[in-house]
Amino acid sequence: MKAEYIELGEFMARRSGSVDPAKFADEEFELHSIPAFDAGKPVFLKGSQIGSSKQIVQPDDVMISKIVPHIRRSSVVGPASGKRQIASGEWIVFRSDRVFPAYLRQVLVSDEFNAKFMRTVSGVGGSLLRARPTEVAKIKVPLPPLSEQRRIAAILDKADALRTKRREAIAKLDQLLQSVFLEMFGDPVTNPKGWPVGKISDLLESAKYGSSEKADLNGEVPILRMNNITYSGEMNLTDLKYISSDKAEEKYSVLPGDILFNRTNSKELVGKTAVYDGPTPMAYAGYLVRARTANGHAPEYISAFLNSSYGKSTLRAMCKSIVGMANINAREFQTISIPIPPCELQQNFRSRVKAISLRKRALEWQSHKLDSLFSSLQQRSFAGAN
Repeated sequence: MKAEYIELGEFMARRSGSVDPAKFADEEFELHSIPAFDAGKPVFLKGSQIGSSKQIVQPDDVMISKIVPHIRRSSVVGPASGKRQIASGEWIVFRSDRVFPAYLRQVLVSDEFNAKFMRTVSGVGGSLLRARPTEVAKIKVPLPPLSEQRRIAAILDKADALRTKRREAIAKLDQLLQSVFLEMFGDPVTNPKGWPVGKISDLLESAKYGSSEKADLNGEVPILRMNNITYSGEMNLTDLKYISSDKAEEKYSVLPGDILFNRTNSKELVGKTAVYDGPTPMAYAGYLVRARTANGHAPEYISAFLNSSYGKSTLRAMCKSIVGMANINAREFQTISIPIPPCELQQNFRSRVKAISLRKRALEWQSHKLDSLFSSLQQRSFAGAN
């Protein structure tokens, strides 16, 4: 049975009402904000803690975020909690007896819908990008009978739950790595194990800037850039650019075991640090510092130290502003104070990091496969609704 296609405007909650929580200072509200969505659940706050008027929502409302629309934020408002349920104005709210909420949410996060959703966007980029509700209202979505909507939603929700569990397992490995660092070396703030304190330069053979050559997609040698270092301290090689082989001088090469330090960025992101583990030698860009360890010191120890909460706060305090960007140069990077445990212990930590990284790569590969299978399942489910 073919499903009809319905414009989303028919489901928009146009008269949901609004409330200014500040006028009810002592009342506790259930707030659905973008940060709350990212944290995985609504927050409960008193009216005095909520900054501006909010739209009123109710159980089974389906919401999609207008801002940064390439990030697929959509959720269903949960059962009544005994508190008034409200949502920030960054949500477009849908409400209808004709649509099963979990089905509509799956439609709103599907590849096909997101491509159409992105065509409704206006703004100059980044957090200023917003989908226009008047244009979103014109997007047509398949609407099979409610029984079929429930069947499709049950299948996709079950598959989605598997993806969520895989992502949670990966996040736990990140937490494990931090725990291993603290267990082996103690908190750098207090240095409870009494390691001698020196400078990062004491652990290094060299620290050099990278190539200033302009990168593109047509060269022969991959070049690592600031976006290839994640905030959590790993290398992400999914988006590489290249420089020509004749410009990829040996002094600009990064080898397995080299540390890469992001010396300029926003204040929150400057100082991102990761260890390159190869296997292919690459070039690295001029806004990175390549550090090579000496005398048996482990690069993973230095990287984990700089990526610790203490390391990040130290880096933020050191930043200078140059043309609106935070900056730490190679000399300053080497002057950072660091506890220096025995090399044997550092190498032990390195082995444990590699074991955790191997496990994490396996989980990430499985997660990627699940994402691909889920996307295929979505396409088949909504194609079957046509």
